[in-house]
Amino acid sequence: MASKEGRLQGMRQNTKVFDAYVELRLDRGMALSTQPYKGTRDFYPEDMRIQRWMFNRMREVVERYGYREYDGPMLEPFELYAAKTGEEIVNQQLYWLMDRGERKLAIRPEMTPTLARMVAAKFHELPRPVRWFSTPNLWRYERPQRGRLREHWQLNVDVLGGDPLLADAEILSLALDVLRGFGGEKHVSIRVNNRRLMDHLFREKMGLNAETALQVTKALDARAKVGEEAYAKWLGDLGVDSQKRDVMERFFQSGFEETAKNLPCEGVTELRSLFELLEQSGAAGSVQFDPTVLRGLDYYTGTVFEMYDTSPDNRRAIFGGGRYDNLLALFGNYKLSGVGFGMGDVTLRNFLETHQLLPSFGSAVDVFVSLPRPELRLHAEKVAQSCRSLGLRVITPLSSEGFGAQLKQASKHGARFAVLFGDTEIAQGQAMLKDLSTGEQVTVGLAELAPRIHQVIKGT
Repeated sequence: MASKEGRLQGMRQNTKVFDAYVELRLDRGMALSTQPYKGTRDFYPEDMRIQRWMFNRMREVVERYGYREYDGPMLEPFELYAAKTGEEIVNQQLYWLMDRGERKLAIRPEMTPTLARMVAAKFHELPRPVRWFSTPNLWRYERPQRGRLREHWQLNVDVLGGDPLLADAEILSLALDVLRGFGGEKHVSIRVNNRRLMDHLFREKMGLNAETALQVTKALDARAKVGEEAYAKWLGDLGVDSQKRDVMERFFQSGFEETAKNLPCEGVTELRSLFELLEQSGAAGSVQFDPTVLRGLDYYTGTVFEMYDTSPDNRRAIFGGGRYDNLLALFGNYKLSGVGFGMGDVTLRNFLETHQLLPSFGSAVDVFVSLPRPELRLHAEKVAQSCRSLGLRVITPLSSEGFGAQLKQASKHGARFAVLFGDTEIAQGQAMLKDLSTGEQVTVGLAELAPRIHQVIKGT
């Protein structure tokens, strides 16, 4: 292991090399690219308004169910994911680094392991069931495409404890309500399966051991991504012959009642009970049995589900999740079953755009207060502060210019109103109020200015 002094010396040398590299590029006229890192996004103000609106709307729905918000660090020990997260994520998609103390860290690709760690840390203190949600920033190194980037934000909702089936039903009802909050519930279908049912199929009907069954699950989950030829080879390499594959294909084409008749097991019993609970919650009409829903993460143990957009223009999963019974055991002798889902901002925005469910946000600025001369700044500040005291969004110019230039600036900022005044208006205790959306201009007393704008903007 390198000495502390050696590491510091190496860091200083790297800094010098980098500085020299930047200086050389600038000398040669090679400016740095303005493009963000591949698979990430720049959020300009209008994009940020949409992002905040989406998560605020989701937060309102989740909090109505009594869930509390939490967060955790973006950096976690590498072992946290290597222990239980799917192999594809750990081996191919995980961003990781060595810190200066030579500790191997991972940039979080998902939130559930962090949730489990936090709950285990205060296992005996937290009220049960634990109902938590978060909106973390997540990273995965994968090929960017529609609905899938290397960096995204995600609503995570989980409940740990309580009756497992009641918790499953609540999570699915909540997820449907999240889409209802955007007016999109009629455009989605929730597809449900059960990993215990799948285990019964693999072991009892196909004779696969636990490890092979897990690998077959991964192959099935990746089937659409890798294509039929690679999928068939994958199964062949796992020892799944044509006869066993026929058993699977017949299962995938079966409805729930046929499956319940041919494969009676704990998984079928759980699904039947879940559908009855969803009927009571009024959510059954949007939920259907789909034996092809498997979910690739290793920690799922019971109910698994995905919500799909039904539009042919965006036929893809909007979110997914499931039940995990053993995740807390990674941190000690803790037994608390959990269920949850994650809904990413990329797929959600694609869904809302597909169905034209994004609102028109209007202006981000309510009032532009002019500054014709530096000597009039005190009057401009008084007007601005009186408007802000009523909750209005106000900007003032940072230079003094003529009315024409300032009106142009107000329009560029998208202000709804412009407040204009000069010596004459100030002497009379008045200002000109211009509605930039209609072009209408009136003279208003300074004391009446803020209440009048507030009445128009806020409707009160």
